[in-house]
Amino acid sequence: MDLESIAREFALNVAAQTDAIHGGDRSGGNKYAKRYIAAFKKLRDHGEAGRDALAKLLVHPRMDVRVNAAACLLSDRPEQAKPVLEEAAKGKGMIPFVASQALKYWEEGTWRLDID
Repeated sequence: MDLESIAREFALNVAAQTDAIHGGDRSGGNKYAKRYIAAFKKLRDHGEAGRDALAKLLVHPRMDVRVNAAACLLSDRPEQAKPVLEEAAKGKGMIPFVASQALKYWEEGTWRLDID
């Protein structure tokens, strides 16, 4: 599978998780979370090329996809990820909250992805 396909898999599963949560389907949400985390790990394993593929999602039409991609890139590419999180954090709801929490922990110096 090429890197763009893996990034698409990441985006589709982030969106599916959000939709499942909004529909009250927690177990479905968890299933999709596992899938997008697996896609992220595949991208991460490809180093800079994988991060480049993930960074293309920073302009995705869905805020949830942008925020999740930015959160995954925050440690390696803060100059690209922070503006996405800052913009999203201005809103209200679950996704803006996730963005604001990521920024809060980043500023505190305690940010880390807990996916391994």
